[in-house]
Amino acid sequence: MSETAAIPSEVRQAGPGAARVGIVTGMLGTAGLAVGLLLGRRDGWDAFFRAYLLNYCYVLSLSLGALAFVMIQHATRAGWSVALRRLAEQIAGVIPFLALLFLPLLIPVLTGMTGVYEWSNAQAVAGDGLLRHKQPYLNPPFFVARCVVYFAVWIALARFYLRRSVEQDATGDVKLTLRMQAWSGPGLLLYGLTVTFFAIDALMSLNPHWYSTIFGVYFFSGCLVGFFALLALLVYLAQRSGWLTQSVTIEHFHDVGKLAFGFTVFWAYIAFSQYLLIWYGNIPEETVWYQARQAGPWWVGVSLLLLVGHFVAPFLALLARYAKRNKPLLAAAAVWLLLMHWLDLYYLVAPRTHTTATPHAPGLFMELVLLAGLGGWFTALLLRGLRRHALLPVRDPRLAESLTYRNE
Repeated sequence: MSETAAIPSEVRQAGPGAARVGIVTGMLGTAGLAVGLLLGRRDGWDAFFRAYLLNYCYVLSLSLGALAFVMIQHATRAGWSVALRRLAEQIAGVIPFLALLFLPLLIPVLTGMTGVYEWSNAQAVAGDGLLRHKQPYLNPPFFVARCVVYFAVWIALARFYLRRSVEQDATGDVKLTLRMQAWSGPGLLLYGLTVTFFAIDALMSLNPHWYSTIFGVYFFSGCLVGFFALLALLVYLAQRSGWLTQSVTIEHFHDVGKLAFGFTVFWAYIAFSQYLLIWYGNIPEETVWYQARQAGPWWVGVSLLLLVGHFVAPFLALLARYAKRNKPLLAAAAVWLLLMHWLDLYYLVAPRTHTTATPHAPGLFMELVLLAGLGGWFTALLLRGLRRHALLPVRDPRLAESLTYRNE
């Protein structure tokens, strides 16, 4: 048989329904951003930019998780995941557009808004010895330059893997697989460095008096949890719409469920390791970050909810083999994990502890409005990509292995 004859027509590309959903989510995203701007004028731009940062890092983390998945599959020469890889390539393919949506976050950096990045304000730095000590690294020009490097690396990697994969759809050239495989090692090295320093710059520096040596790994673990949850949900919804019904089997759902379960445990391990070391050391400049999150409503409303919702509940829900092979149950767990991943980033961004350990009371309205804004645009851009190319890498040399894959 020919290389494409065995591929069902339902996998060629997303249908017109995706275009309609994309228009709706794009309109929702535009409305959310517009309402967010109005709320920013009323409630203050500090609140707006922190909420924007939260939701921006949320959608970016999903694409970064997808990019890691694509490179890991090539590095390990995995065959089982080929039927899922195009979806991951398209999720990572949103990164060039996300680079444009990052530009508003340069405003608080370049204007010195102490309510967002305290280290960006010259007067705040002049009055704080620790900030002066960190100024060679934490300063606006160097921050912008580093971000340019981060996005240049991510865009280059995302476009490289998507373009080579799509090119192989047309040519069937096995050498393209070898090229993607050869670049996966250096790509993962660059990815690890850039994601780690992005997490430090964009999130950890919100409180420049605090530091953690495993914060980058913490952020990375959340990226993978969010991505695998999104992948499971996306495939479930695709099959409900008549796409990928023959190509992605219960065996693929099982493995995505195992990966979601595994990285949920990994996230909990990293989170606990960070907390234990800081609690045991009991050094004021380290504990101040946790004191803010263990005070008042943050302790019960966010911290304990994360413990139960981001680890205990999904651990129990996904532990059994049955749960990972039951599509509706796995989809429900995926929705829950996506919510918990957002709450995890809220836990990182929202508390404000510039001079004391007393955080502001948690709020949600601005954050949810901008979640609709950035989430709507992310969904619209993803659906746009899914409509442009086949939903499977139809001439990948390992596709046959993926279509016949079985868990032993």
